[in-house]
Amino acid sequence: MKILIIEDEVKTASALTRHLLAVRPDTIIAGTVQSVEEAVSWFGRKEPVDLIFMDIQLTDGTCFDIFKSVQVEAPVIFCTAYSEYTTQAFKNNGIDYILKPFTKADIENALLKVEHFSSFFQRTAQADTRLLDLLKSITGEKQGKTSFLVFQQHSYINLSTSEIKYFFKSAAGVFAVTDENHEYPVKEPLDEIQRLLAPQDFYRINRQYIIAFKAVREVQHYFDRRLTVTLVIKTPEKLIVGREKATAFLQWLGDR
Repeated sequence: MKILIIEDEVKTASALTRHLLAVRPDTIIAGTVQSVEEAVSWFGRKEPVDLIFMDIQLTDGTCFDIFKSVQVEAPVIFCTAYSEYTTQAFKNNGIDYILKPFTKADIENALLKVEHFSSFFQRTAQADTRLLDLLKSITGEKQGKTSFLVFQQHSYINLSTSEIKYFFKSAAGVFAVTDENHEYPVKEPLDEIQRLLAPQDFYRINRQYIIAFKAVREVQHYFDRRLTVTLVIKTPEKLIVGREKATAFLQWLGDR
């Protein structure tokens, strides 16, 4: 989970970072900002995060001035010494409200709430997707993008989706990979590709990879309730499905 911390007290920000890494070692701290002005500038760069921990009283105003200036997309856990702002907080992306001084248990309970809501909405989205697929099959509507326009050897070609074994994202960009590990740069970001593909044919196993059902050769249990996936062709790195997606992924494999 990628988290932004908005907190003007350096010691408090450090304690919050320490607690977050203690309860969720895979947490990525996207940044720590101390003022309204700095936060507005940060959000202006449109750097996506999954969650925000936000103090209310900052060096140059209250955090609610941030919401007046920019669009804040991510859910917010408010951490403050003041109890009188709860109503205003929950009107501004608030998902929890923690009073200082907070403990590691307070942080973990807040994260559990976020993960609970995330899991609920993910299940709801999957149910909506299955219903949409059913309606499309009834009406005969074509499901999923059938080709991607790619650039190769000074020419644009239409690469059939049926040829693609997986998509992956790297520092060099997004690529579609076909038989014999031929890689084709794709202009669409991975999130958009996921939206365009037929969900019964492709699955996004993590942030970097979307794999084709027909390309799956073997799935094995991995430590910490994760899974490893082997495809019919080699991949640049080990394909790992996190424990939060493992059950849904196995259901997708078996739902034929």
